[in-house]
Parts: sequence; C-alpha cells; structure tokens
Amino acid sequence: MGFITLFGGTKGGAGKTTAAINVSVSLAAAGARVVVVDADKQRSSAKWHARRVDAGHTPPMTLVEKQGNVYAMVTDLAKHYDHVIVDAAGDDNQEMRTAMTAADLMIVVLRPSQLDVETLEEFTGVIDTAHDFNPALRVRSLLNQAPTNHNETETVDVAEYLVEFPQVKPLETALYLRKAYRDSLADGRGVLEVPGASGKKARAEIQELVAEVYA
Repeated sequence: MGFITLFGGTKGGAGKTTAAINVSVSLAAAGARVVVVDADKQRSSAKWHARRVDAGHTPPMTLVEKQGNVYAMVTDLAKHYDHVIVDAAGDDNQEMRTAMTAADLMIVVLRPSQLDVETLEEFTGVIDTAHDFNPALRVRSLLNQAPTNHNETETVDVAEYLVEFPQVKPLETALYLRKAYRDSLADGRGVLEVPGASGKKARAEIQELVAEVYA
C-alpha cells in the first residue's frame, strides 16, 4: 500500500496547494509513483496540472479530481501508487474529514499568524473524531508563508503557541514567503524544477521538508 498524505486545515489562504504540489514534484523527481488528488472546489492543483501538461514538463504527474466522500478513491489509489497526496480545501469539509479516515499523515498548513493558529482550538475535535476511525493517523503542522525578515517575531511566537495542541506535532521545517513558489506554480512546475539562484532557498526548504516528513 502506498503512503497517503493529506494537506488540509481549517483556514483558507495558507498555501496548502503550494506545499502539496511541491512535495509531490519532489517525490516524483526521486522516482516515486505519485498521484495528486485535488479535493478542493477551487481546483488549484488541477489548474496547475493543466499548465504542466500544456508545457510538457517532466516527469509527468498524475492528478485526479474528487469531491464529496474521498475515502474509497484514496484507499484504492494507494494500491497502485507509492504516494497519494490529497489537497483538500481550507475549511471543515467532507473531503477533508473522509480523507482523514484514510490518511497515514495529515499536514495542517498554517500561516505564522495568531488567527491561523487559533483555528486549531476547534480543529482538535475534528482530529479526535478522525482518530476514532483511523487511530494510526499522524497529524503535523507546517508553517508556510513565513516572513523572510528574520527580525519578525511572530513566527517564533506562533511556534511556541503550537505546543499547546498535543494532537498536532509541529514540523521543524518552515516554508517562507518567496517569489519562487508563485512563479513555479504559475508555470506548472515545482520549485525544485526552477534552476538558478532565485529559487535556491525555496528548493532547500522543500528538500528539507520532504526529508523530515518521509524520513
């Protein structure tokens, strides 16, 4: 069985699709069989995939779209792929809840802001319910769009606040607010596929994230 990773959360605009796509591209580039499940009505992953196909980027990526109850599809895909990456909408929805009952790992993507982190207070109840059906589900949090100005203290403050939620273990890796992420997605690529110095830091972040998550 393949490994099922769900990218989700209860706050929109946190950059779940950015994280999900870049992790998927990294795994595929390493030779894994990867399928992305776009379970978000906004279809951001699907639109990225269409741009990738049109541009002819390699390796080719497989993407399917599914809304509603995704459990059966996700578990079936795990029989045929090494990694199933689910991109769910940033709110409490059926797609996310049913994916949680199938996933090995959920990555809750958060911006380093108090408003984002406060959503975890209600979300812990959703996690507890999912564990009733899927006790093996692991839940980690990923800080995304962190400010590149290291004089900012909000990222540190948020990281300290996260320890109050034992159901969600923070990842050590953080992704920063970088133009390279936006540019690569607009071109149907991941940052690992963007050469040159402009994407160097973003490439290192994704490599670090994948190494930490799938060690």
